[in-house]
Amino acid sequence: MTIPTRTLNDGRSIPQLGFGVFKVEPDETERIVLDAFEAGYRHIDTAAIYRNEEGVGRAIAASGIPRDELFITTKLWNDRRGAADTRAALGESLEKLGLSHVDLYLIHWPTPKNGSPVETWETLGALRSEGLTTSIGVSNFDERYLPEILSTGVIPAIDQIELHPQFQQRPAVSLAAQHDIAIEAWGPLGQGKVDYTGGVIGEIAARTGASWAQVVLAWHLAAGRIVFPKSNRRERMEENLAAASVELSAADIAAIDALDLGAAGRVSSDPADAN
Repeated sequence: MTIPTRTLNDGRSIPQLGFGVFKVEPDETERIVLDAFEAGYRHIDTAAIYRNEEGVGRAIAASGIPRDELFITTKLWNDRRGAADTRAALGESLEKLGLSHVDLYLIHWPTPKNGSPVETWETLGALRSEGLTTSIGVSNFDERYLPEILSTGVIPAIDQIELHPQFQQRPAVSLAAQHDIAIEAWGPLGQGKVDYTGGVIGEIAARTGASWAQVVLAWHLAAGRIVFPKSNRRERMEENLAAASVELSAADIAAIDALDLGAAGRVSSDPADAN
C-alpha cells in the first residue's frame, strides 16, 4: 500500500494517512501502535493530554522502524503557556516518547481565556530552529483565532481542526489556503456521532465497493487533507489504510461537499468554549 504524501509550506513531507491515538488507553497503546505499524502506518498523532506518549514511545522503540521513516506528532496542552513552560512541556513529551525531536508540534487549543498565544507560538518557532521539532502548527485555530498567529509572520505548517462531511469549516479552510497551511482533519469520520452509512455516502460506497469510512477518507485525501483515523482493531486499521486506493469521481466529491451543514454540523467542542 502506497500512502500519499503532502509537501508542507516548510518543505517537509507528511503522510496524508496517519494513525491517531486519541482515547487509546495508556496500557493498550504500545500494542495498538505496533499493530498500526505492522499494518503499514508511519504517521502517529498523539498529544500530552492523551497520556499515552510513553506507550507510543515504547512502540517506536520496539518496532525497529528507522526514525527517518516515521512522522510523529504531539501537542502542547492548555495549561502550558509562555516560553519557559512551553519549552519544558516539549522536553517532557520528548522524554516520554524516547525521541530527540518530533516531526510536528502543535498548540492543542487556542484557549482564549488564557490570553494571547503569541509568546507560546513564537517559542514553538524557536524550538523548531533548535531542531526539537521539525515542523510547527496549531490545532483548533479556526478563522477567529488563526489571524493572531499569522500576525507574527511565523506561518504554521498545519492547522488541525474538526472536519468531516457535515462540518467542513469552510471559512477556516479558506484562510489556511491563503497561506498554504495544510489542513489536518481530526474526527474525519464524525467520531461515531454522525451516521454516514446511508444517503449519498452509502450510495457511493455501494457503487464503488468501498466501505462508507473508506469513501469519507478518500474524500478527505482528494482534497489534500491529512487524516489520522483511530481504531483498536487491526482489520479496521487496514481498511482505513486501503482508502488510499479508493478513487472518487468529481461528481462523488461534489455530492459529499454538498452535505456541509456549517456550524450546525459540529459534533465536538467549539474552540471558543475549550478553556
